[in-house]
Amino acid sequence: MGTQVPPRHPLRQLFGALTEKSFTEHLGWPDLNVTSYVSNLLVDFTHTDQLYKIKNHQDQPVDTVVDLLFESEVMLEAQSLDRERDVHRHIGDFTLFMAGLFPEYLRRLKSAGLIYHKDFLVDYVKTGKRSYGIVAQIGHNDSESNPPLFQKLSENFELCVTGLGFVRSDLDRMQNPAYQRARDLLLN
Repeated sequence: MGTQVPPRHPLRQLFGALTEKSFTEHLGWPDLNVTSYVSNLLVDFTHTDQLYKIKNHQDQPVDTVVDLLFESEVMLEAQSLDRERDVHRHIGDFTLFMAGLFPEYLRRLKSAGLIYHKDFLVDYVKTGKRSYGIVAQIGHNDSESNPPLFQKLSENFELCVTGLGFVRSDLDRMQNPAYQRARDLLLN
């Protein structure tokens, strides 16, 4: 993660600070590994090519959780643990990102108007928890992955969604013209 945005980029610093504040102050969960992972996820997903980085066997971006789950099952048959782990990690990341920052998108998916959408019946929270749990299990067989982190993300998925909701609130507040005027006054 984080290959496109430099380490000292202001966006990375902003998301790092907002995530740390949200998880530490609002949730009382000052876990640096989790906040670092989540803030890097936010930075990475500012690029849509990262949001839809998993490709199907026809090299097309996979853009629904249902299709991502299908890709993970195809990999089970192909016996590729690396690919299975990558797809499940992405499912966890994607569902966490969407549930935390864009809950209105999930509500819209459940509305009658989008019944045709493949993810209409997908529970993003359950699916994300499950996928991070699978990543943690696969990681036990691989010394380079971080099973404790993914186990924490799985077990505390709802808490992470809530933390991202606080990040979203802070981002919304920062767009308010009154906030911008106050910031300008304080910084000048």
